[in-house]
Amino acid sequence: MLISIIIPTLNEETYIGQLLGYLNNHPQKDSIEIIVVDGGSQDKTLSIAGLHEGTLIETKIASRAHQMNEGAKQANGTILYFVHADTQLVDSFVQDIHVAHQNGFKSGCYRFKFHQPQNPLLHINGFFTRFPFKWCRGGDQTLFIDKGVFESIDGFDEKYVIMEDYDILDRIDAHQIPFKVIPKSVKVSSRKYDDNSYMKVQLTNLKAMKMYKHGTDPSEIRKFYCQSLDGKYKEDHLFLGNLKPHE
Repeated sequence: MLISIIIPTLNEETYIGQLLGYLNNHPQKDSIEIIVVDGGSQDKTLSIAGLHEGTLIETKIASRAHQMNEGAKQANGTILYFVHADTQLVDSFVQDIHVAHQNGFKSGCYRFKFHQPQNPLLHINGFFTRFPFKWCRGGDQTLFIDKGVFESIDGFDEKYVIMEDYDILDRIDAHQIPFKVIPKSVKVSSRKYDDNSYMKVQLTNLKAMKMYKHGTDPSEIRKFYCQSLDGKYKEDHLFLGNLKPHE
């Protein structure tokens, strides 16, 4: 059963080579398909990605929801696996996802922990990802979903230029699609905290979640998030490139 790994990128030269190198040398490489969907990187992301095996898609729309949908359209796998460029996967991910899928879980994710966290408080964030609450979830934990199920719920809603991960999780829940939190942890970068304090990030996340729950226009949530955080993370990781004309 083929797993299509879809990686949306924008200015990810620091991380993309490590992830693609890992995937290209994975012992179960024949069981995976690698798809990178770039949203208009201005650094070396494209040239680095081009050095590795896999499909490279370029789009002028820098928005994760759009990029991941574009990757899904070209995916050949039975299972779609959405992964951020700065994520370190669990070595057993192919087997883990296959077992979960065979046991009836058509969607799911991993727990997460930060890679080399500078602030011990970051361990708190990772700890809570073991619990079955949607506010503990997020795209950093990676997301696997049966391709047929993904298509049946119309994929990612592209109006969500931020919070697209929570929207699809809400729809997975609304459609009563079995969801599995695999009890292992992927590792994610703590770069968001390089230029922002722990409390600043948490309060920003809390306000953004409240805005999402109250039905605030995603572009307004995105604007708030961008204005609230400082540093290179804001410029690159939040996909501040071109959006669809109506956004």
